[in-house]
Amino acid sequence: MNWSAFEGLLSGVNKYSTAFGRIWLSLVFIFRLLVYVVAAERVWSDDHKDFDCNTLQPGCTNVCFDHFFPVSHIRLWALQLILVTCPSLLVIMHVAYREAKAQRLREAGGDGCHRRLFTDPGKKRGGLWWTYLLSLIFKAGVDVVFLYIFYRLYRNYTLPRLVKCELPPCPNVVDCFISRPTEKNIFTLFMVVTACVCVVLSLTEAAYLIGKRCRESKQLSTGEENHPNH
Repeated sequence: MNWSAFEGLLSGVNKYSTAFGRIWLSLVFIFRLLVYVVAAERVWSDDHKDFDCNTLQPGCTNVCFDHFFPVSHIRLWALQLILVTCPSLLVIMHVAYREAKAQRLREAGGDGCHRRLFTDPGKKRGGLWWTYLLSLIFKAGVDVVFLYIFYRLYRNYTLPRLVKCELPPCPNVVDCFISRPTEKNIFTLFMVVTACVCVVLSLTEAAYLIGKRCRESKQLSTGEENHPNH
């Protein structure tokens, strides 16, 4: 899979983010995306090939592997990274729409119209503010859902060194051995911790945006009370 598109996506939305959002983007790109591309894919490249069971019964190894590894870590992480970066694309599309609308207004108003609807990326207003806020909630929700999926599929996010399988067509209880379980557990723990940090950053940024909007609304209402219309 070509991950260069995600790099462009993350760097493109960076200028529209707050400080928390920039930290989130750096964390996703450096500690999740690059680790996934450079190391994690290679660690799990031999998971099926080196899954050994002490039986020669045809089909037994495949059935046991499918039971203990219903979905590959790598494919789940790939889907997680795709879904968690999609909201950033929605923010970029919303910004592009507003800038295109401002451009049409300038063209309709002639040379005397220089006002832009979206000049400062840090000043998100109207629908863009809601798009950005919902993108933060969606990103945090995606990571939480995938953390739950990993927990349900792989209890405590760990892989045992030995699993016992007695599914048909296995003739009896057979012992199966997972390839490099310690290394896989280390990478799994790393990805889980980084996902948890990303959830905290997204929720913190959402709380910051809501708090900032409440303060601005309070200041605006206070200003109107101090300067009533006569």
